[in-house]
Amino acid sequence: MALREGALRFNLLVNSRHFYKFISFIGVRSVSDKVSSKPVTSGDPETAGDHLIYSQEHFALKESLRKIIDQEINPHVDQWEAEGKFPAHKIFKILGSAGFLGVSKPVEYGGLGLDFTYSVAVAEELGNIRCGGIPMAIGVQSDMATPALARFGSAELKKEFLLPSIMGDKVACLGVSEVGAGSDVSSIKTKAVREGDEYVINGGKMWTTSGTQADWICLLANTSDGPPHRNKSLFCLPMNLPGVHVARKIDKLGMWSSDTAELFFDDVRVPCKNIIGQEGMGFTYQMLQFQEERLWAVANILTMMDNIIQETIQYTRQRKIFKQPVLYHQSVHFRLAELQTEVELLRSLLYRATALYIKGNDVTRLASMAKLKGAAWPGKWVTAVSSFGEEWASPVTFWSADFTEIPG
Repeated sequence: MALREGALRFNLLVNSRHFYKFISFIGVRSVSDKVSSKPVTSGDPETAGDHLIYSQEHFALKESLRKIIDQEINPHVDQWEAEGKFPAHKIFKILGSAGFLGVSKPVEYGGLGLDFTYSVAVAEELGNIRCGGIPMAIGVQSDMATPALARFGSAELKKEFLLPSIMGDKVACLGVSEVGAGSDVSSIKTKAVREGDEYVINGGKMWTTSGTQADWICLLANTSDGPPHRNKSLFCLPMNLPGVHVARKIDKLGMWSSDTAELFFDDVRVPCKNIIGQEGMGFTYQMLQFQEERLWAVANILTMMDNIIQETIQYTRQRKIFKQPVLYHQSVHFRLAELQTEVELLRSLLYRATALYIKGNDVTRLASMAKLKGAAWPGKWVTAVSSFGEEWASPVTFWSADFTEIPG
């Protein structure tokens, strides 16, 4: 019955031209006025029959999401970037009502019950949002803070935390990184000590996306003094519990519209039932969660990369040096061709890893490779587009600042 309901919801989503309610908005625009919000694509458009992992349903899903992006998000991007925060509850409710926060999550908890290729398609389309912060926050909600809960959490936890997150009624954040433990997850110091039917949590988390707006956090903490890979557990922790403190909102080089927080936990008491899966399995669950997180992040930045290349082509066609457009210089063609090749290689790696993942394979190595390659791309790009100089209002420079932070 649940699967039938999910299929019906998906069919209604992809076939309806008016599947969500339009709301009024007033946007303050600056960068967005200079360029079209419509996607720019390179080469011949792919069809469902040509694509390695997408069907016609994937493209229909992307088209439906694009309507929301153009109507509800892009007109406000510059205002939210200037304010340093976007209204997460409002945007997530719009996306959740349309089914975009749980496309690969269980139907019985509000998801569409589709495979992970649909999450990748959604991530790619979100790359058409004209900043990096909002897509990153959406990704944390849909594919970074919730995969372990959906896979290993109890029915009670899923009902309390997963269902409202998928529907957009609650904002989620992920608590893994700490001041002294960024990439080295095994070195975290936050501790949860069991006292009767509760755990008492003390410690802190750093660089927490959506941390100032979140209703709950998927928190990784040490629950014993055993080996570092077997002494950690994941918790669903409400952010309104006594002892949870948002210490500060962190100022960043990019991703301005996504609020990033430093959090502290001072004798926070949480019921034992709020642990995800088995005690001591948190490190393993988080590593599995990272597979989806990294694939999602790479899919998201691919579209941004495509857009940046097309923006650069347009710019170099307009700007003249020595009485001819910059684009007409052969060395510029060489550099653009090299960058486009890098993008296509990364896209192929992503699709291969995704195809293996949906068949049940462990793609930790491929997902890590993809993230490594994607994270290296911004440095090459900043060097390549240095002709933009200090014109901060240019869309390419604006996007390049957001590329300084890639989650996962």
